[in-house]
Amino acid sequence: MAPQPVTDPQGDEPFVPQPAGTALERGAALIRTHARTLPNRPGVYRMLDARGDALYVGKARDLKKRVATYAQVQKLPNRLRRMVAETTSLEVVSTHTEVEALLLEINLIKRLTPRYNLLLRDDKSFPNILLTGDHPFPQVSKHRGSKGRKGEYFGPFASAGAVNRTITTLQKAFLLRSCSDPVFQSRTRPCLQFQIKRCSAPCVGRISEQDYAALVAQARQFLCGDSSEIQTQMAAAMQRAADAMDYEAAAGYRDRLRALTQVQAHQGINLEGVADADVIAAHQEGGHSCIQVFFFRGGSNFGNRAYFPAHDRDMALPFVIADFLGQFYESRPPPPCLFLSDVPAERELIEEALSLSAGRRVHIAVPQRGAKRQAVEHARANAREALARRLSETSSQRRLLQSVADLFGLEGPPQRIEVYDNSHIQGASPYGAMIVAGPEGFRKNSYRKFTIRGEGDAASAAGDDYAMTREVLTRRFSRALREDPARDQGTWPDLVLIDGGPGQLAAGLSVLAELGIEDLAMAAIAKGTDRDAGRERIHLPGREPVTLPANDPVLYFLQRLRDEAHRFAIGTHRARRSKLIGRSMLDEIAGIGSARKRALLHHFGSARNVGRAGLADLEAVPGISKAVARKIYDHFHGA
Repeated sequence: MAPQPVTDPQGDEPFVPQPAGTALERGAALIRTHARTLPNRPGVYRMLDARGDALYVGKARDLKKRVATYAQVQKLPNRLRRMVAETTSLEVVSTHTEVEALLLEINLIKRLTPRYNLLLRDDKSFPNILLTGDHPFPQVSKHRGSKGRKGEYFGPFASAGAVNRTITTLQKAFLLRSCSDPVFQSRTRPCLQFQIKRCSAPCVGRISEQDYAALVAQARQFLCGDSSEIQTQMAAAMQRAADAMDYEAAAGYRDRLRALTQVQAHQGINLEGVADADVIAAHQEGGHSCIQVFFFRGGSNFGNRAYFPAHDRDMALPFVIADFLGQFYESRPPPPCLFLSDVPAERELIEEALSLSAGRRVHIAVPQRGAKRQAVEHARANAREALARRLSETSSQRRLLQSVADLFGLEGPPQRIEVYDNSHIQGASPYGAMIVAGPEGFRKNSYRKFTIRGEGDAASAAGDDYAMTREVLTRRFSRALREDPARDQGTWPDLVLIDGGPGQLAAGLSVLAELGIEDLAMAAIAKGTDRDAGRERIHLPGREPVTLPANDPVLYFLQRLRDEAHRFAIGTHRARRSKLIGRSMLDEIAGIGSARKRALLHHFGSARNVGRAGLADLEAVPGISKAVARKIYDHFHGA
């Protein structure tokens, strides 16, 4: 007689009892056997498959009771039935308290990435702002990773973009240097940052150490959240300078005051009365979840980031949030307050675990009214929109761009990639070209061509590809610093690719260092030793060259970008060369139109013969007067 279906209490589908000896029954029997010997105390259990890999990691207040529930397969949802069917062994670790069990569970999930757990795929650390403390003139810079350098760290910020905007404000308002120490020591004259009034040029003695220290103190005060007092001080200084008729100094204070005002306008939504907090909101749709985290530090909005944790389609939102909180704060300290959109499962336990991890009290709240509720709803709306965008994207394109991000160490899938190439023939008609690509494909309205001028610091000798690369990148990013210093207009790339090898990469990196840009991902793509497509070598700063497999989709994507840049550069060069070929030496003489040029060419046969002709010969040409003949003769003979 066939097994009869039993109604599944989880409501996902009817459960059909399996005959003895099936994988599901063997897994349930194994669990029952283990459960009999387990203690009635807190701990962590691991379900393992035949290869010894972790299928699931869970924690329990009572190990014996919790593990025994997995043997009651008729009460389990489909996801856990599949897990039980794959289970061939079980490992258990007992702990003193349930909080310890929770912390151990989080650690094991991050380390083992079990297939049946919610997984937060976030291996990128958050950036901070560093005010260095090992130099007489401290540098302001973005910092990511271990805090080994002496100085003060402010953050975390949600993204590199949030850091860049804040550093731009610090430069505009407090004129702090962003260049590295080697660049600082090698300067002999002020750089572009000084010219656009974003640095006080301490490298060449334009400001004393004492006055610079005062600017650093104001910047520190601003980063700690006390911008109102600084604004008051600047307004008073501006008025004193104006009263003393020192209008240049007054204008400087005005510009710095304006920078502070603009950054407050960019804050969007704020939490009054709360110094440090994270606002976390979640939205579920179609079995997928998006969690938005907004960071508030020192009373200021430090940006936000969206997360898409991998989990089973039937996992309820409270459990998604609970697992997210545990894994999210496993490697980063939580702030004193967390404002959530929904109550997480086991809220009190999570509070206790986070407090133990942080070494201070961490409070979880679900605001119901006021500014905090408004901030949560704002985050929820962002989560809803981000999930809709993600679901509308094709999975193949998303995986491809994520693979590109992984290869080049980007924070997320790139939204703007710029590729550069140069073209010339033995130095003649040199051109640089930039093409732009994004998730939607090539953005041809953003392409740019650069006529190589060979002037200034980036002087490009004929055929010097490195010098051409320096000139093109210098012009491109000098303009970007002037026109979009806050990087909020979508004109800054997430990734810069250069057609070339380590020499071109070194030239590009030297330009970024010169301009004080230290957070832009850059790489060079060179063909292999036989210059065959498919053997490209990708040169990255500080790393060995990477060679991707010939059938790798990322390699094919990068080849398309490189080939498009090459096509655009060659096309630009050819168009210019054709135009020059079509021109005549006679075109350079004022007053010689098409009719006179035709008469001269018909009479002498070529422009070269016109240049060799004597004055009397020129006067003999029909339509050429004595005055015009003299002008032509003087042009070719230097009179």
